[in-house]
Amino acid sequence: MNWLDRLKEDIQAVLDKDPAARSSLEVALVSPGLHALWMHRLSHALWNLGLWLPARLLAHWTRMLTGIEIHPGAKIGRRVVIDHGMGIVVGETAEIGDDVLMFHGVTLGGTGFGRGKRHPTIGSNVVLGAGAKILGPITVGDGAKVGAGSVVLQNVPPGATAVGLPARILAREPQAV
Repeated sequence: MNWLDRLKEDIQAVLDKDPAARSSLEVALVSPGLHALWMHRLSHALWNLGLWLPARLLAHWTRMLTGIEIHPGAKIGRRVVIDHGMGIVVGETAEIGDDVLMFHGVTLGGTGFGRGKRHPTIGSNVVLGAGAKILGPITVGDGAKVGAGSVVLQNVPPGATAVGLPARILAREPQAV
């Protein structure tokens, strides 16, 4: 997929998931979540080339402009939508699957100072509610939902809903066969 098709796909993802989005032009011009993701792709490419300082500088400027902090080392899939992104933090070893919807104040953070995997892995088709904190090298499975204000400290199975402080599993949706 060329970069122009990828930009169009990103815009369409916002139009599909944000009922307040009215047009492609509006989304492209005034969506800070989209801008943060676009800039992350560039900073991630620099990071992967070993250009760590330029990558971190670009991420720093992106945070100042959007209020969204994504470490250049984080891996982010396709059609991710950050709605009302202010206060989002995505750590260095975090991984986010495809078709994820994140609301403001979400943290994908670490719980220690060691090297290696220390941030969450978020599956595909996941919804992360406003203010959710997912901490440590845990996994939120495909199709899971994390409620607003929840603090997740353990794995969330695919299709499950996690809420509370600390989060507990409320329900699992039936898996397709």
